Amino acid sequence: MASSFAGRPANVAKGLRRKLALGLAAPFAVASVLATAGITVAAPPPPAAPNFGPNVVILDPSMSVATIHSIVDPIDAAQIPAQFGDGRYEILFKPGVYGSSTDPLNLQIGYYTDVAGLGALPTDVTINGTIDVYNQCASGSCVALNNFWRSISNLTIDTAGKSGCQTGEFWATSQATSMRRVEVNGLTTLMDYCSGPSFASGGFIADSVFNNSTVVNGSQQQYFVRNSTLDGWSNAVWNQVFAGVANAPSQAFPTPPYTTLATNPESREKPFLYLDANGNYNVLVPAVQTNSSGPSWSTTQSAGRSIPISDFFVARPTDSVFAIDAALARGKNLILTPGLYNTRLPIVVSRPDTIVLGMGLATISPQNGTVPMIVGDVKGVEISDLIFDAGPKTSPALLTIGGPFASLLPSGPHGASDPADPTTLSDVYFRIGGAHLGKALAALVVNSNNVLLDNIWSWRADHGNPGTVGWTVNTADTGLLVTGNNVVATGLFVEHYQKNEVVWSGQNGKIVFFQNEMPYDPPSQAAWTEPDGTLGYPAIRVTNNVKAFQAWGIGSYSFFNQGVDIFSANAFVVPTTLAPGSVKDAFTIFLSTAASGGIQNVINGVGGSSTIANPDVVVPVVSYP
Repeated sequence: MASSFAGRPANVAKGLRRKLALGLAAPFAVASVLATAGITVAAPPPPAAPNFGPNVVILDPSMSVATIHSIVDPIDAAQIPAQFGDGRYEILFKPGVYGSSTDPLNLQIGYYTDVAGLGALPTDVTINGTIDVYNQCASGSCVALNNFWRSISNLTIDTAGKSGCQTGEFWATSQATSMRRVEVNGLTTLMDYCSGPSFASGGFIADSVFNNSTVVNGSQQQYFVRNSTLDGWSNAVWNQVFAGVANAPSQAFPTPPYTTLATNPESREKPFLYLDANGNYNVLVPAVQTNSSGPSWSTTQSAGRSIPISDFFVARPTDSVFAIDAALARGKNLILTPGLYNTRLPIVVSRPDTIVLGMGLATISPQNGTVPMIVGDVKGVEISDLIFDAGPKTSPALLTIGGPFASLLPSGPHGASDPADPTTLSDVYFRIGGAHLGKALAALVVNSNNVLLDNIWSWRADHGNPGTVGWTVNTADTGLLVTGNNVVATGLFVEHYQKNEVVWSGQNGKIVFFQNEMPYDPPSQAAWTEPDGTLGYPAIRVTNNVKAFQAWGIGSYSFFNQGVDIFSANAFVVPTTLAPGSVKDAFTIFLSTAASGGIQNVINGVGGSSTIANPDVVVPVVSYP
């Protein structure tokens, strides 16, 4: 305050300070007098919630279980079948206890729904009950293979309230899902074993604790868990990877196919909303961790920084990109509330340490072939909980970090990348086709150094609404292109692209867990052959300039379903000059006897083939070179 009195006469400054002090003290003095007189003074009401829009539901522990069901059940009914629908929802629980052992709260969640607690710690919100995802049944087959796009975070589940087969927490999900900062006390199953065949296809757990029961992996073909604590893990199918997880299964790949790292090379937990003691909304931005194990919280809050909600521009789908970019240029952080953002200009993030926080998997779709979001070559930007959905005209990329597009950004406070403050993408998903016609050359392009990718699903759709899927319809070459150095990917899913699915040209890169399906739909071998005549394209190509690169637990699958033999020479191509053992636990698999062709080698001509001769069998390379 002293600077506001600069240049004023001393007696004037003294008088202003005295009036200011009296003004601040008056309410407390009045309250003291009233209290002395025995008059009760009501506490001021808590601050009102920000206007997050109609698709953000905020629940209070004073609500009955019946009231919560009346609010949430209609959302679930709409979203559970809506794989390619337009609905987007966020369900938030204020700190407190919900349900009881005699009146439990058992909810289901569907597509494009995030459920989160608003406490500073996961233990600040307790659900006596479950938050479930079950199989979807069609034509007599019940599976979780397409249970995408949903999450649960920052709360505690004390399992209660179900009987018969479906007891405990059922989290039967596949790609583009996450369970973060969750404590479960009781049974957790990652498959819905109560209806068959119950197949599930991968998921992501981080920063979580599971007590009093082994986690049932069941039919999950692949799964990635990091920085968590288990009370046991039931089994493996093709590829289960654990990094920095207490009580994880021991390293055993390929029999059983467990890949276990004692520590996780790098992590930064996703920013999250929370209420402070005064009822104010804030966003906690956790600090980066290196070579870490276990959850970032136990009884104390994660290290990091807290940002008041007033420092955010809370955007609605009706807001223009001009308004969003103007707010970002003024130094605001950004919250994108649930909905569809159909854009014709890029959202520009040019300031270091900007937070871009999606809610309810807010979805950005370019309508005229632009790049819908461009991030400058700056440090510490964090982007989370978004879907980038390609539009009808071909975009060069859907999200770029640094590089040529960044040079087009307006001038502003730029700073070099920083390993202690990496730009981070958490639960960020890319889609080419499926919901509507979509085209792009690449999905995600990372040109900056020191970038962390945590749970990324980059998907050229293999199924969807009519007219949105086909070799010449939803076209896209590459799911991830990395030229930056010191880029780390933890939980990377890239599927069905038409050329090299991942191209990695940066130095000192790391991938911990990778899942890939090659494109199902090449119409002929000639249509899917490299210019030099090599059959097909690899799932990961590390270019020859790279001197250092590491990967653990990486798998590529084939299911060429056009009725003709299609082959890929290799699942993975890397420089032969990498240090010995740079790639650990790589494998291929041929998915179905209904398919043709296959993958001829795991990596650089090594490892044997996956074809109709050995369907559903892991073909491994434990260490390369």
